[in-house]
Amino acid sequence: MTDFRTAPFRDAEFMPVDLDVDRQDDGTIIFKSNIPMPERETNVARAFFQSAEKNAGTIALAQRGADGEWETVDYATLGRRIASLAAWLIENIPAGRAVMVLAENSIDSAIVKFACYAARVIHTPVSPAYALAADYARLSHVAAMTNPACIFAPATAAFVKAVETVLADDVAILTDNPGAFSRPATALGEIFAMAATDAVQESIDRINPDDVASYMMTSGSTGLPKVVQLSMTALAANTAQTIAAIGKAAGWDDVMLDWLPWHHAAGASVLRSCLVEGGSLYIDAGKPAPGLFDTSIRNLREISVCYFNNVPSGYAMLVAAMEDDLELRASFFKKMRLMLYGGAGLPQNVYDRLQEMAVLETGHRIHMTTGYGMTETVSGCLTIHYPTQKVGIGLPCPDVTVKLVPTDGRYEVRLRGRNLMNGYLNEPEKNAAVFDEQGFYKTGDLARLIDPDNLEEGLAFAGRLAEEFKLSNGTWVYGGELRDSLLKALAPDVMELVLCDANRPYLTMMAWPGPKADADTAPRIAEKLQGFNANRSGKSATIQRFALLASPPDPSVQEVSDKGSINRRAVIENRADIVEQLYADSPSASIFCVDSST
Repeated sequence: MTDFRTAPFRDAEFMPVDLDVDRQDDGTIIFKSNIPMPERETNVARAFFQSAEKNAGTIALAQRGADGEWETVDYATLGRRIASLAAWLIENIPAGRAVMVLAENSIDSAIVKFACYAARVIHTPVSPAYALAADYARLSHVAAMTNPACIFAPATAAFVKAVETVLADDVAILTDNPGAFSRPATALGEIFAMAATDAVQESIDRINPDDVASYMMTSGSTGLPKVVQLSMTALAANTAQTIAAIGKAAGWDDVMLDWLPWHHAAGASVLRSCLVEGGSLYIDAGKPAPGLFDTSIRNLREISVCYFNNVPSGYAMLVAAMEDDLELRASFFKKMRLMLYGGAGLPQNVYDRLQEMAVLETGHRIHMTTGYGMTETVSGCLTIHYPTQKVGIGLPCPDVTVKLVPTDGRYEVRLRGRNLMNGYLNEPEKNAAVFDEQGFYKTGDLARLIDPDNLEEGLAFAGRLAEEFKLSNGTWVYGGELRDSLLKALAPDVMELVLCDANRPYLTMMAWPGPKADADTAPRIAEKLQGFNANRSGKSATIQRFALLASPPDPSVQEVSDKGSINRRAVIENRADIVEQLYADSPSASIFCVDSST
């Protein structure tokens, strides 16, 4: 059989690589793409209604109903509902006030989003996990910061309790079932039955692209979330950038299936891009976590797409499923042109197994890409938009300038472009600290050049300043980079891991086993760690003990975000008893020692 590594790639129609590079005397590198930003409508509300008119009969959104079947809405219907809600918002909510959205991805959530744009009120999505926390600390913080005049929340018990506990009585409530609330609320269905007014078009025409259109929350991994102010200009710029870089390959105007939550940057970008391009977005209610990924598997059997997006642990579960399910494999690769991963480096064996199955199914390898961005940049603004088999975070999209500042053999990544935030809401000191003297946003992330002599090979992620910590001997642990290396070395036996712990004499880890864990998993991990340690030196780069976690990361206590990233500090705090065992003089049987001296 032909080696899959020699098979050609399916054509992805990537944006060309053409860089303007300035290497400065102090080692700083400033570079950008020479590919111009495409001319696109900068008024996102107007862009949507243009798309709705052009694609009136096309399915815009689909979600599973209570019976498990797909419920769909076409562009014409979606446009009418958005216009009706926009008219209601114009009449009842002053322009410039916040409208909070406390909801999972749904057709109604999408309607609220675009109606807010049209009505010139500030779309403010927050994580449903905020409603699950017993103290409502994050929801209360965000409410105090944004002072919403209105909230959309489906009438689930958790959302009703959160709304009535945290929000003032004068906050207007939009919901699917007003009777579930003890205070006055308005049914979305009643609003949808109303005719739109001329005020909607007048409002759209009055949009100032530089005004704030959305408040988005940071992950809050190091404390309470910050409120990021995003203008219509920034939203439109990011949409244009991603469409230019990978849009043809991703098929924004085709059928899409996506699970990324819309209260996070990446998911919000997928929704905007798909609807302004006239695509059909099927909402995947699955998550890349044990017990939740089966929903995604079911959807992927039914819906074939050009583009798939997931975190490495999701790909590991997908690979395991496709090896036993030929129907799933055929559906997945039928149209696939581009696969994107994020959150961590993709283990080599997962990549190889994906490509081997792709070649068996299609005769072609499928381009793998990843991107780099954050809430402060709207979403991804660097991406791999060129054929490569090297793991990295890519090169800048159009209109994004990157500054690489040398630091300890690596580079701090700084960014500038029209896609940047207007700043954090009511945080003048943080805003002053986060931008440098040239207006570059200081990401706090580190990178390396894949090829120091050829920038066109792109950047590789090299850790986060916030994830670096010291052992008790004063040596630094480069946490982000070490974690990525461990995930690659330990795949498929380890799905995710957390490094422990600052101010300890040596490094240990807590890990979630892979989807096919068995009685031999722990011994295999120990053996792999011995090999890993043999190729590294010093206690800041080697793992001496580990524990396997039986329970999945818990989003209700901030151990995992809705986009699948692990909050290291929260896991350590919530599982302090395991951490203490990892460093005990006589650890329990649940602790596995890699180095017998510990």
